[in-house]
Amino acid sequence: MATKRKVNNLLALAVLATVIERPMHRYEIASQMRERGKDRDMDIKWGSLYTVVQNMEKAGFLEVVGNERDGARPERTIYAITDAGRAEMADWTRELIAEPAPEHHRFTAGLSVVAALPPDEVVELLGRRIDALGRIIEAARRELDQLAAADLPRLFVVEAEYGVAMLEAEVAWAASLRDEIAAGAFPGVDLWRHMHAVGMAPAEVTEMVERGMVEGGMTE
Repeated sequence: MATKRKVNNLLALAVLATVIERPMHRYEIASQMRERGKDRDMDIKWGSLYTVVQNMEKAGFLEVVGNERDGARPERTIYAITDAGRAEMADWTRELIAEPAPEHHRFTAGLSVVAALPPDEVVELLGRRIDALGRIIEAARRELDQLAAADLPRLFVVEAEYGVAMLEAEVAWAASLRDEIAAGAFPGVDLWRHMHAVGMAPAEVTEMVERGMVEGGMTE
């Protein structure tokens, strides 16, 4: 069960993981996180950084350790991680690694209403998705190869490896679904196709199935 945290925003975890290296001001924190691609690993809203850092200071996870001024620029507050911040970062990381939690995915949302489209169109759309994912995977693998060539320890790229593995699994599943529909082997595909031919709404088909008017669910 997820812990109710004082600052329940993954941006806060990214900040802690950055500031643990050394004290920094907000601009440096943002620069480091962008440079390391944290916005690819987490849903980061950069406009929230100021508020998140303030809330983390109030929660005792960060503390002000100084200020600096660079020429005519406004004075910048420097933050350091506290012992409570280190404990929070470790506990939060343990939770994320060990405890599965529901994660909303755009593809899942689309699949949940896929009956709104005719099967032949779904086959074509899945093909487009598979091609696009293939390009993304190729780019991600090139980036991993570059990081390996730069002798970056694998410890710091495991999240990228996981991302590639999940994309490859999605491609395999989407290709299987596409092929099953295209071959006519998907259960109820003939009714699905007929539904669109006569302009029947998915809800009407569901009602027919529930009333037993269509034997075996989505079948002829």
